[in-house]
Amino acid sequence: MALTHLLYLHGFRSSPQSTKARIVAAHVQRQAPRLHWWCPQLPPSPREAMALVMDGIAAWPRETMAVIGSSLGGFYATCVAEATACRAVVLNPAVHPARDLARHIGEHAAWHDPSQHFFFEPSFIDELRALDPGPLRDPSRYFAVIAKGDEVLDWREMTARYAGARIDLLEGGDHALSDFEAAHLQDVMDFAGLSR
Repeated sequence: MALTHLLYLHGFRSSPQSTKARIVAAHVQRQAPRLHWWCPQLPPSPREAMALVMDGIAAWPRETMAVIGSSLGGFYATCVAEATACRAVVLNPAVHPARDLARHIGEHAAWHDPSQHFFFEPSFIDELRALDPGPLRDPSRYFAVIAKGDEVLDWREMTARYAGARIDLLEGGDHALSDFEAAHLQDVMDFAGLSR
């Protein structure tokens, strides 16, 4: 079934101004201007972020929607896909965010606007633990793009988490997937269901 609604979830300290989010938005505008596209700015609180997302997609048709998530957004995308049974593309997804972000409690500047600051609270770690959706019910609904060269996350943990899914395991690469537009965009959109 053709894609009608597409959600993009950015990573920690990121925003809808991230390179990959803007690339996907531009592609959608060119190829499917009538597609319902949403890339919200996620609040630092994981509980609030997921509440915002689930409220925003409450009326979306589950069978013709898809979600793309990068890094922490990949964790959130997995939560969305497990809740809705939609297709999901995860790009170097965070697999153990409660463990990994425990080192990042404190004040941070946003990547794309250093004048914007937020505080990552200790309670957010418990919120991440509470959100963990558990084992994937249907790995065939997932496509994971994972770079062995990711300098932030461990590719072995990512591939183990998405075992049974379609996985594009890159020999090199980086956490940002700097070659996203040239090397991965079309595969991502094809899997999401956006016909050429």
